[in-house]
Amino acid sequence: MEPPQPPPAALARKNPRDHRVDALRGIALLMMLVDHVPDDLLNRITIRNFGFADAAEIFVMLAGYASYLAYGRLIDRQGWKSGIHRIFGRCVRLYLYQTGMTLVFVWTVRQWRHYQPLPEYTIEPQLAHGYSWLWRILTFDALPSYLNILPLYVVLLALFPLIYWVLKRSVWLLLALSIGIWAIANLDPRITIPNWLDPNGWYLNPFGWQFLYILGILGAVWASKHNGDLPYRPWAKVLCLTYLAGAFVLCFPYEYWHVPFLRVFPAPPNTGKSTLAIWRLLDIMAIFYLVQSSKALRRISADRIGQSLALLGRNSLEVFACSTVLDLLGRLMFASFGIDLWDQLVMNVVGLGLTYALAIPLDRARQRARAARLSPGAAQAVSAPKEEGLRLPGG
Repeated sequence: MEPPQPPPAALARKNPRDHRVDALRGIALLMMLVDHVPDDLLNRITIRNFGFADAAEIFVMLAGYASYLAYGRLIDRQGWKSGIHRIFGRCVRLYLYQTGMTLVFVWTVRQWRHYQPLPEYTIEPQLAHGYSWLWRILTFDALPSYLNILPLYVVLLALFPLIYWVLKRSVWLLLALSIGIWAIANLDPRITIPNWLDPNGWYLNPFGWQFLYILGILGAVWASKHNGDLPYRPWAKVLCLTYLAGAFVLCFPYEYWHVPFLRVFPAPPNTGKSTLAIWRLLDIMAIFYLVQSSKALRRISADRIGQSLALLGRNSLEVFACSTVLDLLGRLMFASFGIDLWDQLVMNVVGLGLTYALAIPLDRARQRARAARLSPGAAQAVSAPKEEGLRLPGG
């Protein structure tokens, strides 16, 4: 006679979920929310002002990390057919969100111009008139500003089966191929995907950014062998902190804060975001290592504050789409009316409130669906987490 199996809730307590990736992705989403409104004072305190990298690097590296956990393990359990089917479905969903956001973007700016004058840079001139651009939007041949990260993710995710196939044969072969492609893209930035709206091609060059995505995959492989943690090494922590401190000194916006300059030599004139230059790559790798090797941050990510960030990360696609629309409205308001400090405060509070107003019900629905899959009786316990607030189990 087999011993009775513990209920799903007991298993969850025995192997608590690591919320650091979700919380870090939630932080990246909040930074994107303010970074994409150029005149918002809050974007002076986001990561891009204190180092070479910004929220986009966090987003893409965590996409690689999550891709391994979601699809690599699925392929191992259920085979390639199930994995590819799930990946295809996710790519279709990303494509629909990207297309929908772009159409909303163009339609909103066109309608706004009927009532308020706007500067030319608010929308690319090719999108301002007619409808011949529509097929280019539908085929990713035209990527407007601020709407270039989901197409990159679609391309990288579509390549995940090939990436995983190489990974299963040799980690070192995958790493060597990725480094080679990244190096070629940095040596010749003209090697990219064409963009009808920009003669330089896709702003986030997939040939460069694939390296960061693959590093996220390899990070997940490494962490999965150590209970979800990257192995802690004191020398590695010191090295990462030293690099980040140097990046802080070079990149800090001294002129914004009216403090003395501390740069001993000038920062690179071009930070190389399009091709993911080496200093940006090292910046985000250092941050990722410090977060994923920290047991203290693992505990913090499971508390109330950590969970308030993690619920954004667990619903990242919907939150990103909502934030993109809010960013557009913010830029239009700045361009048409000018916004003083108090108006900015109200705008940011409303934007944050709307973001959570979307994320909280989505997260609860996700938890109910997961509980129903595990145990029919567990759904009721997840559906009403009143005393726990935002400390929901991972989805």
